[in-house]
Amino acid sequence: MTQLTTQVGTRFSLLPFALCLLPFALPSSAFAQPFAYVSHEKSNDVWVIDTQTDEVVAKVAVGDRPRGLVISADGKRVYAANGNSNDISVIDAETNTVVETFPVGIDPEGIDLSNDETRLFVVNENEGVMRIVELASKEVIATVQAGVEPETVVISPDGRLAFVPNETSHDVTVVDTQTYEVVSSIKVGENPRGVAFLPDGKTAYVSSERSHTVSVIDVEKLAVTETISMGERPVGISVLPDGSKVYVVHGRANDVRVIDPTTNRVTATIPLGGTRCWWSALTPDGKKLYATMGRSDGLAVIDTTTDSLIKTIAVGSIPWGVAVTP
Repeated sequence: MTQLTTQVGTRFSLLPFALCLLPFALPSSAFAQPFAYVSHEKSNDVWVIDTQTDEVVAKVAVGDRPRGLVISADGKRVYAANGNSNDISVIDAETNTVVETFPVGIDPEGIDLSNDETRLFVVNENEGVMRIVELASKEVIATVQAGVEPETVVISPDGRLAFVPNETSHDVTVVDTQTYEVVSSIKVGENPRGVAFLPDGKTAYVSSERSHTVSVIDVEKLAVTETISMGERPVGISVLPDGSKVYVVHGRANDVRVIDPTTNRVTATIPLGGTRCWWSALTPDGKKLYATMGRSDGLAVIDTTTDSLIKTIAVGSIPWGVAVTP
């Protein structure tokens, strides 16, 4: 979950610029609807999708191999983690231009904001750590040892805990967001990737790619209470705002499966038609789900009322992460 964080970087110092696909650059504030931001590992940019029309309206050059994305609560800032340039790009969503870059260690991947948005939590996959950056100063104020190959970080709804799934140690590191102490290490399936919480924060879902499962975690007890069999290689997880459905994207089954959280049973399967289906994000009203399809250079658009694919949007090269403005 939430991611994509949900979902998972750092940025360089090339002069940033935005290439708009419209005849002239329209700032985001010109529209009332939310915008989806999609990071691309190979084309090294972030594309902007108008969620009203599902058309590409802009693309923004960022650092090398952008992956994790997170957006501020007011929708004004988009943070992109750049895994190969080892930095964070900060995009002004009003103008869709990079306004700042800052380093955050080697191979940043998953990122999330503290609830008060004063700190950015960044996992550095190759280093096996999570760094916490004070955004006012852009200084690293803490470094926390995670497991082996941490994938992303998702902050719990109450802001108290950071969940970090670790691909190679097959566990979730749970960190207190105030003291930066590791409070638990929860064993899950093999190669955990995505994390998402139900809105009340009492339950978390963690996808495990190689065991083809989703672990259900009691957040108070920090223990797995159930394991759900899924399709091949589950990755991204998104939860509807009302908590009535959990959506799980599958990287090799190339579909999205829907879990009813009252029973923890799969109730629907939505074929996407692309390959390497990876991360996902919902619109604020929960009516649309966007899922990246990395090997097809596409973004799937799903109607969550009918649980059906309504469109595929052609995007840049190797789309990875996606996040939607409030």
